[in-house]
Amino acid sequence: MNFKGRDIVSIKDLTEDEILHILDVADGMIPIARGEEKSDLLKGKIMASLFFEPSTRTRLSFEAAMKRLGGNVIGFAQPGATSMQKGESLADTIRTAESYCDVIVMRHPQEGSARMAAEFASVPIINGGDGAGHHPTQCLLDLFTIREEKGSIGENKVALVGDLKYGRTVHSLAYALALFKAEMVFIAPEQLQMPPEVVEECKAMGAPISFETDLEEATGDVDVIYVTRIQKERFPDPEEYNKVVGIYEINSRILGKGKKDVIVMHPLPRVYEIAPEVDGTKYAAYFRQAFNGVPVRMALLSLVLGGIE
Repeated sequence: MNFKGRDIVSIKDLTEDEILHILDVADGMIPIARGEEKSDLLKGKIMASLFFEPSTRTRLSFEAAMKRLGGNVIGFAQPGATSMQKGESLADTIRTAESYCDVIVMRHPQEGSARMAAEFASVPIINGGDGAGHHPTQCLLDLFTIREEKGSIGENKVALVGDLKYGRTVHSLAYALALFKAEMVFIAPEQLQMPPEVVEECKAMGAPISFETDLEEATGDVDVIYVTRIQKERFPDPEEYNKVVGIYEINSRILGKGKKDVIVMHPLPRVYEIAPEVDGTKYAAYFRQAFNGVPVRMALLSLVLGGIE
C-alpha cells in the first residue's frame, strides 16, 4: 500500500483498505495534533497552500498538520494577490509553485481543477475542494469522525441533510458510505436532492438508500445526522436560493425524539442549520469533527510525502 507521490483528487481514487489505513494512521497522530507530543516527521518538507476560494478549517488544519509534523508552509489565501490577476493560467501557476515545494494543497472554485492540476504537477496534488466536485480530505475526516464516535462506519444509518445537489462534501461522503455499505437517507427539498448519477452509483455499490423531505420524520431512527449549509454561492439564481434557505434546522426538540446516541455532524461553516442550543449537548460532534481534520491531514501528508508507509 504505497501512497508516496500519489495525488489525492477524489475519494474514488482510494480503496476501502486504503481509506482504513489512512484512518488508522490518523488515529496515531492524535497526540501530535493536540500538541501533547512533538514530531519532526516532515522536517525539511514544504507544503504549498494554494487557496483560490475562501476557507477556514481546510486551510488552517492543513497548515497546522504540516507544522505539527515539523514541515513548512508557503502559499496564499487571496488569489487577487497572485499573478493570476495578470492573466497567468492555472497550469502555469501550478508549474511555478511546484518548483518551491514538495506537495501542493489546492482549493479552486472550478470543478475538475484539481484533476487538471495533477496532470501538470510533478509533486503530489491534494484536492482541498474543487467547486461542487470533490473534497476528499473532508470525506476522510468525516469517516474518521463517524468511526471515532460510533465505533464503526458501515454499521450506521446516516442521514444527509440540506443541500445535496451542490454540496461537494456529501457527494464524496455518499460514495464513501456506500463503499462501506452504510444505509443512507437523503433529506432535501426536491430541487436540492442528491444528483441522480451519485444516487445510481451508490445503489450500484449495494448501499440501501431512501429519500425524504420531512426532517423530523426522517431522523427518528438514524445514528448520524450529517447537516449541510444551503450554499448561496453555488446557486445560479438568487431567487431559487431564497426559496430554500432556512428550510431545515436541527434543534433540541428534534434530537430529543431520535436515538439517544445520535450524533450531529456538519462540515461547517453553518448558518441556520443547527440551533446554538445544540452546541452544548451530547449530540454535537461538529467541533470535534473540525479538530479531526488535523490528524487526518497529518496522516495524508505523511503518507504522500513518504514520511511513513
